[in-house]
Amino acid sequence: MTNNQSKIEKLISELCPNGVEFKKLGEVCEIADNKRKPVASSLRITGKIPYYGANNIQSYVEGFTHEGDFVLIAEDGSASLENYSIQFASGKFWANNHVHVVRGRDGLNNWFLFHYLRSMNFTPFLSGGTRAKLTKSKMVEIKIPLPPLAIQEEIVKILNSFAELEAELEAELEARKKQYEHYRSGLFVFNSNVKHEALGNIILSLKTGLNPRKNFVLNILDAKNFYVTVREINGLNVTFFEKTDRVNNEALRLINNRSNLEVGDVLFSGTGTIGRTALVKEKPENWNIKEGVYVIKPNQKVVNSKFLLFFLNSVIAKKQIENKIVGSPVMSIPMAELKKIKIPLPEITEQERIVSILDKFDALVNDISIGLPAELKARRQQYEYYRGKLLTFSEYAK
Repeated sequence: MTNNQSKIEKLISELCPNGVEFKKLGEVCEIADNKRKPVASSLRITGKIPYYGANNIQSYVEGFTHEGDFVLIAEDGSASLENYSIQFASGKFWANNHVHVVRGRDGLNNWFLFHYLRSMNFTPFLSGGTRAKLTKSKMVEIKIPLPPLAIQEEIVKILNSFAELEAELEAELEARKKQYEHYRSGLFVFNSNVKHEALGNIILSLKTGLNPRKNFVLNILDAKNFYVTVREINGLNVTFFEKTDRVNNEALRLINNRSNLEVGDVLFSGTGTIGRTALVKEKPENWNIKEGVYVIKPNQKVVNSKFLLFFLNSVIAKKQIENKIVGSPVMSIPMAELKKIKIPLPEITEQERIVSILDKFDALVNDISIGLPAELKARRQQYEYYRGKLLTFSEYAK
């Protein structure tokens, strides 16, 4: 990659030694917003044409609004304001009114435009508060660098190679996730010799955490411990974020009086987003849970904690759980109903064998330090690094 970068640096020094010209997007792009047409999901006729929204392809339909190579810029509803939603659409496609549809005129390579917009900070151009909006009048003011086409094409060649590799890794990761789901479900199908017991019969207790109410206050000055909600539990682990709420030591004591959280416990989200899980792997000295996150304490003599956790994430268990959900608009699964979920109980050695297999799959598809997620993360960082290097130009002083 260094050779390619050197080649581009040489081209820049030869073809534009004094910098490059910048022009407003409205001057160098065709804007095809007038052809956009929103259609409610219930009214879309299923077909083969991609229907684009602010962040992705929402469905496939009959008919199209545009044909050709275009760059789609979120008008509103971008999933992230820091990494603003930019998409590339090619061939026939349908665009709704949440994306601006643009393409470069002569002298501006469409793919170069796409990569440059992905590198931009859009915040100064947005308005509208909580639902930030990029109006057409603001969009046309965005300044685009215009190095010679030879330089644009070389940059596109490099950045597209990264994007293609990233797409291949994403496809492989998706395939592995499907394979993981297949194994996770298949490994829990047993013959009639394996008994099934209600969850309540194979655990020592089922408890929950504590909500503030009159008990304590979140995020006060001496609050140094993490207050775990549904957001922090997903899969095998508890993950703390910068925005995770905090509680002080007295609140931690009050919560633990109710939850009795220990190593080997399985966490299960019982309200709101139901069915998220995590395993307590180390003594929880600086965190505890809210009310509505359930603490399942398995009887380790009959059921392995991880075996139980993996089973609760299987299709077999999820179907049982869905049938026991109550409430609207806030949904929950009552503890008494969760205790009725049927759990297969092969011998402990067989449980451990199944856990070993699923651990490997979980690491492959979910562990950001190893496997495909780690490689995908590295490729994205590499792309962003070179994108920053290759798309930084000094503006030509007229």
